[in-house]
Amino acid sequence: MNILKSALLGTAVAALTATGALACEATGRVSIIGNEFPAIQTVAANAGACTGIDFSSNLTADHQTLNVAGMSGNPAEYTTAIVANSSIVALINEDVIRPLDDLVATYGADIPARQLITVDGQIMAVAFMANAQHLVYRGDVLEQVGLDVPTSYEEVLAAAEAIRAAGIMEYPVGGAYAAGWNLAQEFINMYIGTGGEFFVPGTAQVSINNAQGVEALEMMKALTEYMNPDFLTHDSNATSAEWEAGNVALMNMWGSRTGVLMDAEGSEPVVYENTMVSGPLTVGDSGTPATTLWWDGWTVAKNISDEDAAATFIAMANGVSPAILDDATMGQAVWLMEGYTPAPVNEGVLASVAAGSTPYPMRPYQGLLHTALGDNIADFLQGNESAEQALADIEAAYTAAAIEKGFLQ
Repeated sequence: MNILKSALLGTAVAALTATGALACEATGRVSIIGNEFPAIQTVAANAGACTGIDFSSNLTADHQTLNVAGMSGNPAEYTTAIVANSSIVALINEDVIRPLDDLVATYGADIPARQLITVDGQIMAVAFMANAQHLVYRGDVLEQVGLDVPTSYEEVLAAAEAIRAAGIMEYPVGGAYAAGWNLAQEFINMYIGTGGEFFVPGTAQVSINNAQGVEALEMMKALTEYMNPDFLTHDSNATSAEWEAGNVALMNMWGSRTGVLMDAEGSEPVVYENTMVSGPLTVGDSGTPATTLWWDGWTVAKNISDEDAAATFIAMANGVSPAILDDATMGQAVWLMEGYTPAPVNEGVLASVAAGSTPYPMRPYQGLLHTALGDNIADFLQGNESAEQALADIEAAYTAAAIEKGFLQ
């Protein structure tokens, strides 16, 4: 259930010849649930351009709390969910999306095989972009303090201290540390960077209560000393707003967000003209990038009519056809479609791919750990408990959930 790193890299660096748009006429209902960043907005807009369909979309940062419930009814409220490595697992576990093999055979002959995500031998999603978190920095601010671009979190801390000491910014570090999903993702990035393993090999038994887990939490807490005191409320949107307001000089941010940060809208020239991207950061001495490699793709709901399923497939295939790629959209993502030519704004994702960043774990029980992490890290960051106690709380919460779901006895 993955796209090989080498395939992603080959797609990301190759400039291929675009094919024409798919003919897009269908009859049926198409309703999208997905995130709200520009690349997905582009996909949804092009899907909605098909004629003959009853179209709606709900693009929201809360999509992961809505998609399972919205696809569980009969008929499902949403006919397609735009997902990533992790979020597809919940949809599969709840049996709310259908295999796409028959639809691909009938309507998807032009979709490259590298975009077809298979699970247990069945096509369950069509990927259209790669993503990763990496360093975003203010080149002018680093120049003011006479420092090179950080390549490790240790160097980020040193730079943050220099920026604060120079009186340039009080809270120069940003991050999507909102309690819940975002905070858990930051731990997963950092823990991977320490070289830690999430589970005992070959089992669903969690194994993060160790030296690497402590190291990851302690680095996260050290970073929060240089973040806005409200960091536990800052998701990607709020963190991006802090950047555009000129309050932040260093942050680990999604490649899919950098286009907004580097354009002329929403911030002063001193900010957007000096917003730069670099590769993933490391932590400690493991040498492993402290980030995860992702794909985003679309699915088709199980609890809908065959007519609506066909209409959804046709519309979404149109939404990710090479014809959507132009000067306005090329820089929105590291697209997987033929015809993609990388833009400078995507250099951070390309660097993350080239560095051999680890794909987000796609085990069926990874989501349970993600939830346990998001619910139990904040107390440590606020100084209410030790790192060891936080990790014990996480393990206990995960173990209880894994037993309830039948992953553990």
